[in-house]
Amino acid sequence: MTSAANAQATSSLDNSSGIKSNDSDGNSVHGRSMQIQRSADDAYAIAIQDGFALLDVAIDEQRLKQALRDDSCGALATFEGWVRNHNNASEVERLTYYGYENLAINQGHEIIAEAKRRFEITHAVAIHRIGALDIGDMAVWIGVVSAHRYPAFDACRWILDTIKAEIPVWKQEYYEHESSKWLSNNG
Repeated sequence: MTSAANAQATSSLDNSSGIKSNDSDGNSVHGRSMQIQRSADDAYAIAIQDGFALLDVAIDEQRLKQALRDDSCGALATFEGWVRNHNNASEVERLTYYGYENLAINQGHEIIAEAKRRFEITHAVAIHRIGALDIGDMAVWIGVVSAHRYPAFDACRWILDTIKAEIPVWKQEYYEHESSKWLSNNG
């Protein structure tokens, strides 16, 4: 390999992991994990039918709430998770979520199916954002419908906690006065 080619190859790798870090073309490992591989309409259809999807554009919570309307249900419990301006003592400027879409959809489907077995709910839908998000952006939305309020509330919290523990999504937080950090979705 020529020295110019070697320098180019070295500059395109993350020194600590050997993972290509130039995301400008969207074809690197990082670039592909910041964008969904289907249209936003297809992602909504998957979430509404199977219960979970990743999305790389702003979440339309009204669209999701409308899809959950069911005359047999007297309760809708929702959760919106927003990007906040701090994490512990650090001032957060922004963050980027990365995820593995197909695995996330499969695991999310299993989480929703398990919620239906555990709680007396009619349906549940959850969407998690990936990509670059600013302070105040919605990162996750969960909606659960049931005949009565307690199963909806209980299932909504369980779904959120399980998504954060099991879905393959990671975030990189960027701070005001320190280097960025990689965190699990629980971080």
